[in-house]
Amino acid sequence: MSPIADESALPLFIILNAASGHNNISTVCTTIEEVLIQSGRSYQMIVVEDTAQLDCIACQTVEKACECSGAVVVAGGDGSINAVAQAALGRRCPFGVLPLGTFNYFGREHGISSDPAEAVRELLSARIQSVQVGFVNDRLFLVNASLGLYPQLLEDREAFKQQYGRIRLVAFASGLVTLLRHHRQLLISLELRGEGYDLRTPTLFVGNNRLQLEQIGIPLEKAFENDELVAIALRPIGVVAMLWLLVRGAFGELGEAGDVISFGFKRMTVRPSRGLAPRVKVATDGEVGWMNMPLEFRVSPQPLYLLKPDTMPKSEILATGSDA
Repeated sequence: MSPIADESALPLFIILNAASGHNNISTVCTTIEEVLIQSGRSYQMIVVEDTAQLDCIACQTVEKACECSGAVVVAGGDGSINAVAQAALGRRCPFGVLPLGTFNYFGREHGISSDPAEAVRELLSARIQSVQVGFVNDRLFLVNASLGLYPQLLEDREAFKQQYGRIRLVAFASGLVTLLRHHRQLLISLELRGEGYDLRTPTLFVGNNRLQLEQIGIPLEKAFENDELVAIALRPIGVVAMLWLLVRGAFGELGEAGDVISFGFKRMTVRPSRGLAPRVKVATDGEVGWMNMPLEFRVSPQPLYLLKPDTMPKSEILATGSDA
Protein backbone atom coordinates (compact mmCIF):
# COMPACT_ATOMS: atom_id res chain seq x y z
CA MET A 1 0.00 0.00 0.00
CA SER A 2 1.37 3.42 -0.96
CA PRO A 3 0.66 6.49 1.17
CA ILE A 4 -2.23 8.47 -0.32
CA ALA A 5 -2.41 12.21 -0.75
CA ASP A 6 -5.75 13.01 0.97
CA GLU A 7 -4.85 12.34 4.59
CA SER A 8 -7.96 14.22 5.81
CA ALA A 9 -10.22 11.44 4.48
CA LEU A 10 -8.35 8.41 5.82
CA PRO A 11 -10.49 5.98 7.85
CA LEU A 12 -8.74 5.50 11.20
CA PHE A 13 -8.19 2.09 12.80
CA ILE A 14 -7.20 2.83 16.39
CA ILE A 15 -5.44 0.29 18.61
CA LEU A 16 -5.53 1.29 22.28
CA ASN A 17 -3.29 -0.57 24.73
CA ALA A 18 -5.20 -0.71 28.01
CA ALA A 19 -1.93 -1.39 29.89
CA SER A 20 -0.31 1.92 28.89
CA GLY A 21 0.25 4.93 31.20
CA HIS A 22 -3.30 6.13 31.86
CA ASN A 23 -5.23 4.29 34.59
CA ASN A 24 -8.71 5.28 33.41
CA ILE A 25 -8.79 3.77 29.95
CA SER A 26 -12.57 4.14 29.66
CA THR A 27 -12.18 7.90 30.05
CA VAL A 28 -9.45 7.96 27.40
CA CYS A 29 -11.65 5.94 25.00
CA THR A 30 -14.57 8.28 25.58
CA THR A 31 -12.38 11.33 24.97
CA ILE A 32 -11.00 9.93 21.71
CA GLU A 33 -14.43 8.87 20.44
CA GLU A 34 -16.08 12.21 21.28
CA VAL A 35 -13.57 14.10 19.13
CA LEU A 36 -13.88 11.63 16.26
CA ILE A 37 -17.69 11.58 16.32
CA GLN A 38 -17.80 15.36 16.37
CA SER A 39 -15.46 15.49 13.37
CA GLY A 40 -17.43 12.93 11.37
CA ARG A 41 -14.27 10.93 10.62
CA SER A 42 -14.76 7.21 9.98
CA TYR A 43 -12.99 5.11 12.63
CA GLN A 44 -12.83 1.78 14.42
CA MET A 45 -11.51 1.38 17.98
CA ILE A 46 -9.78 -1.82 19.12
CA VAL A 47 -8.95 -2.02 22.86
CA VAL A 48 -6.17 -4.49 23.72
CA GLU A 49 -6.54 -5.87 27.23
CA ASP A 50 -3.76 -8.47 26.97
CA THR A 51 -0.44 -6.97 25.83
CA ALA A 52 0.69 -10.42 24.69
CA GLN A 53 -1.90 -10.15 21.91
CA LEU A 54 -0.70 -6.75 20.70
CA ASP A 55 1.57 -7.97 17.87
CA CYS A 56 -1.13 -10.21 16.42
CA ILE A 57 -3.83 -7.54 16.70
CA ALA A 58 -1.49 -4.98 15.14
CA CYS A 59 -0.95 -7.17 12.06
CA GLN A 60 -4.67 -7.85 11.70
CA THR A 61 -5.54 -4.17 12.06
CA VAL A 62 -2.94 -3.05 9.53
CA GLU A 63 -4.46 -5.53 7.05
CA LYS A 64 -7.90 -3.97 7.59
CA ALA A 65 -6.50 -0.47 7.22
CA CYS A 66 -4.80 -1.40 3.95
CA GLU A 67 -7.98 -2.99 2.58
CA CYS A 68 -9.91 0.23 3.33
CA SER A 69 -7.15 2.64 2.22
CA GLY A 70 -7.03 3.84 5.81
CA ALA A 71 -4.46 4.49 8.52
CA VAL A 72 -3.56 2.54 11.63
CA VAL A 73 -3.29 4.57 14.84
CA VAL A 74 -1.82 3.38 18.15
CA ALA A 75 -2.76 4.83 21.53
CA GLY A 76 -0.12 3.79 24.05
CA GLY A 77 3.46 4.21 25.18
CA ASP A 78 6.68 3.80 23.21
CA GLY A 79 6.57 0.00 23.49
CA SER A 80 3.04 -0.17 22.05
CA ILE A 81 3.97 2.32 19.34
CA ASN A 82 6.92 0.10 18.41
CA ALA A 83 4.74 -3.02 18.04
CA VAL A 84 2.22 -1.36 15.74
CA ALA A 85 4.93 0.46 13.75
CA GLN A 86 6.57 -2.90 13.02
CA ALA A 87 3.32 -4.11 11.44
CA ALA A 88 2.72 -0.86 9.52
CA LEU A 89 6.24 -0.49 8.12
CA GLY A 90 6.23 -3.46 5.78
CA ARG A 91 2.84 -2.54 4.31
CA ARG A 92 3.65 1.18 3.83
CA CYS A 93 0.50 1.87 5.85
CA PRO A 94 0.00 5.46 7.13
CA PHE A 95 0.66 5.42 10.87
CA GLY A 96 -0.67 7.69 13.61
CA VAL A 97 0.16 8.03 17.30
CA LEU A 98 -1.83 9.05 20.38
CA PRO A 99 0.83 9.02 23.17
CA LEU A 100 -0.33 7.55 26.49
CA GLY A 101 2.97 6.41 28.04
CA THR A 102 5.23 7.82 30.73
CA PHE A 103 8.04 9.30 28.63
CA ASN A 104 6.48 9.44 25.13
CA TYR A 105 9.78 10.18 23.39
CA PHE A 106 8.50 9.29 19.94
CA GLY A 107 5.41 11.46 20.19
CA ARG A 108 7.27 14.40 21.71
CA GLU A 109 10.01 14.18 19.07
CA HIS A 110 7.37 14.68 16.39
CA GLY A 111 5.39 17.38 18.16
CA ILE A 112 2.39 15.19 19.07
CA SER A 113 0.46 16.30 22.14
CA SER A 114 0.30 14.01 25.19
CA ASP A 115 -3.28 15.21 25.85
CA PRO A 116 -5.57 12.60 24.22
CA ALA A 117 -8.19 15.05 22.95
CA GLU A 118 -5.61 17.43 21.50
CA ALA A 119 -3.65 14.55 19.94
CA VAL A 120 -6.82 13.34 18.15
CA ARG A 121 -7.53 16.85 16.85
CA GLU A 122 -3.95 17.03 15.56
CA LEU A 123 -4.40 13.64 13.92
CA LEU A 124 -7.45 14.85 11.98
CA SER A 125 -5.43 17.51 10.18
CA ALA A 126 -2.10 15.62 10.13
CA ARG A 127 0.02 15.15 7.00
CA ILE A 128 2.03 12.12 6.00
CA GLN A 129 5.77 12.52 6.57
CA SER A 130 8.44 9.84 6.31
CA VAL A 131 10.48 9.26 9.48
CA GLN A 132 13.64 7.26 10.06
CA VAL A 133 13.44 3.77 11.56
CA GLY A 134 16.23 1.71 13.11
CA PHE A 135 16.63 -2.06 13.22
CA VAL A 136 18.62 -4.44 15.39
CA ASN A 137 18.56 -7.74 13.49
CA ASP A 138 14.89 -8.09 12.53
CA ARG A 139 13.51 -5.96 15.37
CA LEU A 140 12.44 -2.38 14.69
CA PHE A 141 13.12 0.53 17.03
CA LEU A 142 11.94 4.12 16.82
CA VAL A 143 13.58 5.57 19.95
CA ASN A 144 16.49 3.37 21.04
CA ALA A 145 17.98 -0.11 21.27
CA SER A 146 20.58 -1.31 23.74
CA LEU A 147 22.36 -4.19 25.44
CA GLY A 148 24.19 -4.55 28.72
CA LEU A 149 23.35 -2.28 31.64
CA TYR A 150 20.50 -0.35 30.01
CA PRO A 151 18.14 -3.35 29.52
CA GLN A 152 18.73 -4.23 33.18
CA LEU A 153 17.83 -0.66 34.14
CA LEU A 154 14.57 -1.01 32.21
CA GLU A 155 13.65 -4.33 33.80
CA ASP A 156 14.33 -2.99 37.29
CA ARG A 157 12.43 0.23 36.51
CA GLU A 158 9.35 -1.72 35.45
CA ALA A 159 9.48 -3.81 38.64
CA PHE A 160 9.75 -0.64 40.75
CA LYS A 161 6.88 1.02 38.88
CA GLN A 162 4.58 -1.93 39.47
CA GLN A 163 5.34 -1.72 43.18
CA TYR A 164 5.60 2.04 43.75
CA GLY A 165 3.81 3.72 40.82
CA ARG A 166 4.58 5.13 37.37
CA ILE A 167 6.30 8.40 38.21
CA ARG A 168 9.72 9.66 37.15
CA LEU A 169 11.11 9.75 40.70
CA VAL A 170 10.50 6.01 40.97
CA ALA A 171 12.33 5.49 37.65
CA PHE A 172 15.31 7.48 38.93
CA ALA A 173 15.40 5.57 42.24
CA SER A 174 15.32 2.21 40.46
CA GLY A 175 18.24 3.36 38.31
CA LEU A 176 20.32 4.06 41.40
CA VAL A 177 19.60 0.59 42.78
CA THR A 178 20.57 -1.07 39.48
CA LEU A 179 23.85 0.83 39.24
CA LEU A 180 24.80 -0.07 42.81
CA ARG A 181 24.46 -3.80 42.19
CA HIS A 182 25.40 -4.20 38.51
CA HIS A 183 29.10 -4.69 37.76
CA ARG A 184 29.28 -6.84 34.61
CA GLN A 185 31.25 -5.54 31.62
CA LEU A 186 30.48 -6.48 28.01
CA LEU A 187 33.36 -7.64 25.82
CA ILE A 188 32.25 -7.05 22.23
CA SER A 189 33.74 -6.64 18.77
CA LEU A 190 32.35 -3.88 16.57
CA GLU A 191 32.49 -3.85 12.79
CA LEU A 192 31.98 -0.29 11.63
CA ARG A 193 32.61 1.13 8.15
CA GLY A 194 34.72 -1.91 7.27
CA GLU A 195 36.94 -1.62 10.35
CA GLY A 196 37.00 -3.87 13.44
CA TYR A 197 37.19 -2.62 17.03
CA ASP A 198 37.22 -4.35 20.41
CA LEU A 199 35.24 -2.67 23.15
CA ARG A 200 34.83 -3.28 26.85
CA THR A 201 31.82 -1.43 28.22
CA PRO A 202 28.97 -1.89 30.71
CA THR A 203 26.41 -0.91 28.07
CA LEU A 204 25.97 -0.15 24.39
CA PHE A 205 23.10 2.23 23.59
CA VAL A 206 21.90 3.09 20.07
CA GLY A 207 19.63 6.11 19.72
CA ASN A 208 17.20 7.12 16.99
CA ASN A 209 15.54 10.02 18.83
CA ARG A 210 17.02 13.50 18.73
CA LEU A 211 14.99 14.69 21.74
CA GLN A 212 16.24 11.94 24.05
CA LEU A 213 19.86 12.48 23.08
CA GLU A 214 19.56 16.25 23.45
CA GLN A 215 18.12 15.79 26.95
CA ILE A 216 21.15 13.83 28.14
CA GLY A 217 23.57 16.13 26.29
CA ILE A 218 24.88 14.07 23.37
CA PRO A 219 25.77 16.66 20.68
CA LEU A 220 25.43 14.67 17.47
CA GLU A 221 23.14 16.82 15.32
CA LYS A 222 25.15 15.96 12.18
CA ALA A 223 24.36 12.27 12.64
CA PHE A 224 20.64 12.95 12.31
CA GLU A 225 21.22 15.34 9.42
CA ASN A 226 23.04 12.45 7.69
CA ASP A 227 20.20 10.00 8.45
CA GLU A 228 22.34 7.99 10.86
CA LEU A 229 21.81 6.25 14.18
CA VAL A 230 23.86 7.28 17.22
CA ALA A 231 25.87 4.82 19.33
CA ILE A 232 26.83 5.58 22.94
CA ALA A 233 29.14 3.43 25.08
CA LEU A 234 30.80 3.96 28.43
CA ARG A 235 34.40 3.19 29.19
CA PRO A 236 34.93 0.67 32.06
CA ILE A 237 34.32 2.67 35.25
CA GLY A 238 33.44 2.08 38.88
CA VAL A 239 30.10 2.53 40.63
CA VAL A 240 30.86 6.03 41.92
CA ALA A 241 31.86 7.25 38.47
CA MET A 242 28.75 5.60 37.03
CA LEU A 243 26.54 7.44 39.52
CA TRP A 244 28.23 10.71 38.58
CA LEU A 245 27.48 10.02 34.91
CA LEU A 246 23.84 9.43 35.81
CA VAL A 247 23.73 12.85 37.44
CA ARG A 248 25.43 14.48 34.44
CA GLY A 249 22.95 12.83 32.11
CA ALA A 250 20.05 14.16 34.19
CA PHE A 251 21.46 17.68 33.75
CA GLY A 252 22.09 17.23 30.00
CA GLU A 253 25.90 17.09 30.26
CA LEU A 254 26.68 13.46 29.41
CA GLY A 255 28.39 14.33 26.13
CA GLU A 256 31.01 16.37 28.00
CA ALA A 257 32.15 13.40 30.11
CA GLY A 258 35.47 11.84 29.15
CA ASP A 259 34.23 8.31 29.93
CA VAL A 260 31.53 8.48 27.22
CA ILE A 261 32.13 7.35 23.61
CA SER A 262 29.60 8.40 20.96
CA PHE A 263 29.45 8.30 17.18
CA GLY A 264 27.01 8.21 14.27
CA PHE A 265 26.62 5.30 11.84
CA LYS A 266 24.29 3.73 9.28
CA ARG A 267 25.25 0.07 9.91
CA MET A 268 27.18 -1.61 12.72
CA THR A 269 27.70 -5.27 13.60
CA VAL A 270 28.27 -6.37 17.21
CA ARG A 271 29.86 -9.78 17.85
CA PRO A 272 30.63 -11.46 21.17
CA SER A 273 34.20 -11.45 22.42
CA ARG A 274 35.65 -13.57 25.22
CA GLY A 275 33.14 -14.67 27.82
CA LEU A 276 30.02 -13.14 26.23
CA ALA A 277 27.16 -15.56 25.62
CA PRO A 278 25.84 -16.01 22.07
CA ARG A 279 22.43 -14.73 23.29
CA VAL A 280 22.01 -11.39 25.03
CA LYS A 281 19.23 -9.25 26.43
CA VAL A 282 18.37 -6.41 24.08
CA ALA A 283 15.98 -3.57 24.81
CA THR A 284 14.06 -1.91 21.97
CA ASP A 285 11.91 1.11 22.82
CA GLY A 286 11.63 0.01 26.42
CA GLU A 287 10.77 -3.64 25.77
CA VAL A 288 13.38 -6.25 26.78
CA GLY A 289 13.92 -9.61 25.07
CA TRP A 290 16.62 -12.11 24.16
CA MET A 291 18.41 -11.97 20.79
CA ASN A 292 21.07 -14.09 19.15
CA MET A 293 24.48 -12.63 18.37
CA PRO A 294 25.80 -11.18 16.16
CA LEU A 295 23.64 -8.06 16.36
CA GLU A 296 23.34 -5.86 13.31
CA PHE A 297 22.21 -2.30 13.98
CA ARG A 298 21.15 -0.43 10.85
CA VAL A 299 18.99 2.32 9.43
CA SER A 300 15.95 0.88 7.69
CA PRO A 301 15.98 1.49 3.92
CA GLN A 302 12.23 2.02 4.17
CA PRO A 303 10.78 4.87 6.24
CA LEU A 304 7.68 4.87 8.43
CA TYR A 305 4.86 7.02 7.01
CA LEU A 306 3.83 9.02 10.05
CA LEU A 307 0.70 11.15 10.34
CA LYS A 308 2.42 14.18 11.81
CA PRO A 309 0.79 17.40 13.09
CA ASP A 310 0.44 19.86 10.23
CA THR A 311 2.92 22.57 11.22
CA MET A 312 4.13 23.45 7.72
CA PRO A 313 2.58 23.80 4.27
CA LYS A 314 1.58 20.50 2.72
CA SER A 315 3.71 21.12 -0.38
CA GLU A 316 6.79 21.47 1.83
CA ILE A 317 6.03 18.28 3.78
CA LEU A 318 5.57 16.25 0.60
CA ALA A 319 8.80 17.65 -0.82
CA THR A 320 10.75 16.62 2.29
CA GLY A 321 9.85 12.99 2.42
CA SER A 322 6.58 11.48 1.26
CA ASP A 323 8.33 10.00 -1.79
CA ALA A 324 11.17 8.42 0.27
